[in-house]
Amino acid sequence: MPISSSDRPFAGKTAAIIGGGVIGASWAALFLVNSLKVIVSDPDPEVEPKVKAIVAAALPALEELGYNIADVERNLSFESDNSQAVIDAYLVQECGPEKPAFKQALWKAIEAAAPKNALLCSSSSTIPASVQFTEMTDQSRLVVGHPFNPPHLMPLVEVVPTPKTTPEVTAQALAFYNGIGKVAREIKKEITGFVANRLQAAIFRESVFLVSQGVVTLDELDDVVTNSLGIRWATSGPFLSFHLGGGPGGLTHFIEHLGPPMEAAWQHLGTAAFDDATKALLTEQLGRSYGTTSFYALSETRDAKEVAVINGLSAVEAAA
Repeated sequence: MPISSSDRPFAGKTAAIIGGGVIGASWAALFLVNSLKVIVSDPDPEVEPKVKAIVAAALPALEELGYNIADVERNLSFESDNSQAVIDAYLVQECGPEKPAFKQALWKAIEAAAPKNALLCSSSSTIPASVQFTEMTDQSRLVVGHPFNPPHLMPLVEVVPTPKTTPEVTAQALAFYNGIGKVAREIKKEITGFVANRLQAAIFRESVFLVSQGVVTLDELDDVVTNSLGIRWATSGPFLSFHLGGGPGGLTHFIEHLGPPMEAAWQHLGTAAFDDATKALLTEQLGRSYGTTSFYALSETRDAKEVAVINGLSAVEAAA
């Protein structure tokens, strides 16, 4: 990420985004800098200024990633009727409410209106495609294309087929997302939360437990992560990290010698709940730390740091 300005394999194709919230608008920004024509469909009468504001806010980070952002908004349009929005779509990226009944009815209507070869992808983070496709005639067409938030910035897309999805559709989805500069990976089995959110949930549960027990404050815990595991996992991931931690013997040596202590540590991991006391504690600590800075300033700083990480890793990989 990103694709070079001379290589826009999907330039000129139409992406219909169903749902103009934060996720949909972030997708729109990425699609636009990849020279796609973008149609956002949303019943909100105020959706146009909302989406345009999010796109405008996303463009500086995309420019830092190397994209040409000049006049990209000219390819952005709006259509309140979902069926009309998808008529010429190469891709339909659904970003609607996380409600199974809503998605089931939506995909029934989209399947009837979209081209027969259109790529149909849901951004859902919680509802597998096999739950969403129940009203479709050809259930092999639908996959989940779940981004990590924000989609215009975070490279990952989890492509999650169903047992009915054809290999050709899965390959088409992977090719599209990789072709617009994402890091698309196939998740080979449907599982609640897919992969990235399951990992995030596990880590956040332990984080909340440690803060609730007074081991650290929430901002101190963030410092621990960003100055250790955050850096390690951004460059190596858990398995490669422990493979290297095992020395020349690799992961096998690590498991043989440090596996038992690791298993013992698993027995001491905490549980957490957002009960009233925990919520009050987190709110109070937030007010004394991050709450003293505006949301927009925090977001800008986060984006700048994430862009620096992405560009830094890209430079190392390019030189390898």
